Amino acid sequence: MNVWSRLWRSVLERLTLYLPITLMGVLALGTYWLVRSTPELEPPAIEKPKRHDPDYAVNNFVLKTYDANGRLKSEITGQTARHYPDTDTLEIDGVHIRSINAQGHVTVATANQALTNSDSSEVQLIGNALVVREARQEDGQTVPRMQFKGEFLHAFLDTERVKSHKPVDLQRGQDVFTADTMAFDNVTQVMELQGRVRGVLVPKPEAAPAKKPPPRN
Repeated sequence: MNVWSRLWRSVLERLTLYLPITLMGVLALGTYWLVRSTPELEPPAIEKPKRHDPDYAVNNFVLKTYDANGRLKSEITGQTARHYPDTDTLEIDGVHIRSINAQGHVTVATANQALTNSDSSEVQLIGNALVVREARQEDGQTVPRMQFKGEFLHAFLDTERVKSHKPVDLQRGQDVFTADTMAFDNVTQVMELQGRVRGVLVPKPEAAPAKKPPPRN
């Protein structure tokens, strides 16, 4: 009995010594099997870049925008308009625009094609671009008619600015200018002309002297 007892005790000691290692091996094999058996998760879908394609088009349309008080700010008409959702812009063929500022002064713009932002406050006129503001009275004085003409004009209707990086012809009253680039701010009445600038200034006619009343007899 003593021999068997010592033998059994020796076997138990060996089992106790190798049991943790055996269990770790079993766990490792189980983990490996679980990983191999688990279905792979689908990779996250890669968002495709939006294509520059129109999502709708309209023909012979009229688009009007109003301010918070219901005052008409602009009226845009055109032959065909295409909306691009990736840039939220409207491309218009045969465009005609009437913009009205807070003082009621009207600016008219036409072009072969136009590109406007979502609220129509910014318009790029392309091909036979023309922007005209008729003469008006301000503070008791006459502000002469203004006209901008070129192949490209960039109009900011809310801030009343017009600029172009291409040659333009300008007319203010009877004065005529040409330039390679132009930037005009109607609020400050500041115009910047760059490149080959040419101008013709027509002198204003002198005011006729006031007639003296006839002498009394």
